[in-house]
Amino acid sequence: MTDYFFLIPVALALGAIALGAFMWSLRSGQYDDLTGAAERILFENRDGPGDSPSPRGQAE
Repeated sequence: MTDYFFLIPVALALGAIALGAFMWSLRSGQYDDLTGAAERILFENRDGPGDSPSPRGQAE
């Protein structure tokens, strides 16, 4: 029974940490562009390394 008295504050502290991390992510703009990331995955070789054409104009 005394274990519960230890687990309740631990659970509340972990919940508060998770809530703080979520609030930080909201304020830092992590959820501003939800559709951009979903559409970006559909297009291959855009906005990444190797987007520039090769020097001879041939595909590698």
